Amino acid sequence: MHSLLIALATTPAPAPSPSLREGLSQDQVTPGLLGFLLTAFIVVLTALLIVDMVRRIRRVRYRAQVEEERTAAAEASVTDGDPQATGAGDPAGQPGNRPEVNGDAGPGSR
Repeated sequence: MHSLLIALATTPAPAPSPSLREGLSQDQVTPGLLGFLLTAFIVVLTALLIVDMVRRIRRVRYRAQVEEERTAAAEASVTDGDPQATGAGDPAGQPGNRPEVNGDAGPGSR
């Protein structure tokens, strides 16, 4: 058994034929210039699509992060009791909309 394995391991593999089989030309077995250009175009297009997608994903993550920070700041200012710090709140709380500033005592005074 060992002698068979040694014989198979030391026997050289047949050399590939240096020419093509009969009936085949070089153009039939290789993609040629057109195949190379098409493959290169697909690779470049794929790379550009990947770069664009990464940019869009980063933009979405950044916008979500900014929105979370804005929401956290709004919640923090509401818990501090200052609704005007965020610009949110009751429109009657704005200086120009308060009834006593405009000369009106409010809905209960009439």
